[in-house]
Amino acid sequence: MFAGSKGGGEAMATAFTVIETAKLNGIDPQAWLTWVLGRIADHKTNRLDELMPWSYAAQAA
Repeated sequence: MFAGSKGGGEAMATAFTVIETAKLNGIDPQAWLTWVLGRIADHKTNRLDELMPWSYAAQAA
């Protein structure tokens, strides 16, 4: 797969990791990312664990 640059490859690897982590937790990656992006601006940095896929799965259930 062509990423364009080293930085592009690193960004792609990060995105793929996040997406696959969501899938492994049994949730729709697009729904989870939409949920996270709607909350991250006002979220405290010391509580990022609340935005992880497994936290979303627990709240969605």
